[in-house]
Amino acid sequence: MVRASATAEESLSSELIRAAGVKVTRGRVRVLDALRAARQPLSHAEMEALPAGAGDAAIDRVTLYRVLDSLVACGLALKAVDTRGVFRFSAAGAQRRHADHIHFRCTDCGGVFCLKAEPPPPPKLPRGFRLNEVAYDVRGLCAGCSPHAASPARA
Repeated sequence: MVRASATAEESLSSELIRAAGVKVTRGRVRVLDALRAARQPLSHAEMEALPAGAGDAAIDRVTLYRVLDSLVACGLALKAVDTRGVFRFSAAGAQRRHADHIHFRCTDCGGVFCLKAEPPPPPKLPRGFRLNEVAYDVRGLCAGCSPHAASPARA
C-alpha cells in the first residue's frame, strides 16, 4: 500500500476523512493517499499490490474492501466498473480533473488513459429533463495490448 511521503498530504487526507464525518484511521488515510496519488483508477488487486510505507503493515484483502467501500459511501472515492467487469476506484476530486477531456478504456487490460481531446458538448434534452453528469469514453485496445504494438512497422 502506498503511503504519501509528505506529511501535508497525509494531513490533507486526514482532514478530508474527518470532514466527511468518518473516523480517521491509518488504513483510510493510506488508501485515500494512494487513490489521490494514482494517475488512473485502481482496481482492488492493484491497490493490494502497492507496497506498504515504511513501518506500516500491508492491509489485508477484506480490510481493503471495507476501507474502499467506506470511502465510496462517504463520498471521498468513486467506484466504477471497467470493460472487463472489474471495479476501479479513484479519489472523488479526480472526477473534476477529468471533466475536460475524453478517456480511452482498453477492452483487453482494462486500463484507462486520458486523451488530449475535449469532449463534445452535451446533447439538448427534452423539456423537463435535467442533466447531472456526462462521461465520454472511447474503447478499444491500448498500445500495449494492440497486436500492432508488438510487431514491427510495415513499410
